[in-house]
Amino acid sequence: MCGRFTLISDISEIEDTFAVDKIDYEYRPRYNIAPSQTIAVINGNSGKRVLEGYRWGLVPFWAKDIKIGYKMINARAETIQSKPAFRHLLTTKRIIIPSDGFYEWKREGKDKKQPYRFQIKSKNVYGFAGLFDEWKDPEGEILRSCTIITTKPNDLVSDVHDRMPVILDRGTADIWLDPEVTDKEKLQKLLAPFPADNMLSYPVSAAVGSVKNSGSNLIDEVPLNSK
Repeated sequence: MCGRFTLISDISEIEDTFAVDKIDYEYRPRYNIAPSQTIAVINGNSGKRVLEGYRWGLVPFWAKDIKIGYKMINARAETIQSKPAFRHLLTTKRIIIPSDGFYEWKREGKDKKQPYRFQIKSKNVYGFAGLFDEWKDPEGEILRSCTIITTKPNDLVSDVHDRMPVILDRGTADIWLDPEVTDKEKLQKLLAPFPADNMLSYPVSAAVGSVKNSGSNLIDEVPLNSK
């Protein structure tokens, strides 16, 4: 599962890393991005790469209620070609979700969970593999929403959690965003764990567990067993 992440990189770095052609999103650094919020995504379906804002938590076009999105913040790589909500999206509705760190919680004892922040070793921005859909509300307004694809964890993440988001580097992100690529098997092969030796992690404050907290102190390393 991926339920919280950060995006604090300069907008220029995001533009350069993903060759963004247009920005249609009011960007600001965020230290505790959570489900149901509007998040930055890169959509290349038009042949141009546009940075836009989509709701995190996918609402399928056929859904009767927007609340279904709370259950669809993630899509398992192993089942995206069979689940009704995702199986029609792989070839036509792929996006990149820029990030520079994500949080996972490790259970320590009966009642305590210690959060950790994970990054790639360069500490640069990267992309989560994502899917999106369009849903029309009763008033006829179109909502674009998205999900982050997860896969089995690498050796670093597995010590904390049994899933991790699919991380794409520049090369694999280019393939994922290319609307001309429709080969499902080629796309499926991209949905693998990012190499553990190219990542790092460290413990952070339990304060990240509350969406009310959004300060830069959330990414500071803390001693284990601190509050």
